[in-house]
Amino acid sequence: MSTNSAQNDTRWANEVFPTDLVVLDLLRRTPSLTTAEMAVAMEVTATAVRQRLNRLMGQGYVERISSKAGRGRPTHKYRLTTKGERKTGANYADLALALWDEIRSIEDPEVKQGLISRIAKRLVEMYASQIHGEDAHERIHDLMALFIGRQIPLEYEEDTEGKPVLNVLACPYPDLAEQDRAVCALEKAMFAELVGQNMKLSHCRLDGEGCCTYELTQIGPETESV
Repeated sequence: MSTNSAQNDTRWANEVFPTDLVVLDLLRRTPSLTTAEMAVAMEVTATAVRQRLNRLMGQGYVERISSKAGRGRPTHKYRLTTKGERKTGANYADLALALWDEIRSIEDPEVKQGLISRIAKRLVEMYASQIHGEDAHERIHDLMALFIGRQIPLEYEEDTEGKPVLNVLACPYPDLAEQDRAVCALEKAMFAELVGQNMKLSHCRLDGEGCCTYELTQIGPETESV
């Protein structure tokens, strides 16, 4: 299987169909439900509900719990996993914009840069456990899988010297980036730490480019700290 095919498989494996979002929203409002209860609430057949549940369980958003009362068959109910709760509650745009406005209002450039660096480090700590590659090439592919799983398409290529190039096809923070390019610096610092190599932003969507392009400035053992 080609690299692009594998990336596409990873992306679609984490994609939630619009019809499945109805199930997630229903379980967000009601902690646990049976297949029959969901079928009634959504006005669809039990078979349709089971198909959606199977997809969502395969993606790790929903889990099945069983309870038995007396001698009868156990009752199966479904509820959101922690991952599912994050998926249905991941609406932090207003909060992120408000926090970023506060960061932008800091007048001292050293204090502002120090805070941005600490945010980048915190993001690195959150993602580091999912980056396992032994060299920069492998770590970039781990990084791609991580972000593709979060619906942010990344593309890998090599320049004429064989150095890895990472194309970010959709901005992870579009509303923030439109206000302040410091977001780009934060993303670059985070990528550099996760990949373990110094990187530069050679092309940026804010300049009218089709995507943001990050290039490794060297292939070696050292990386500047964030």
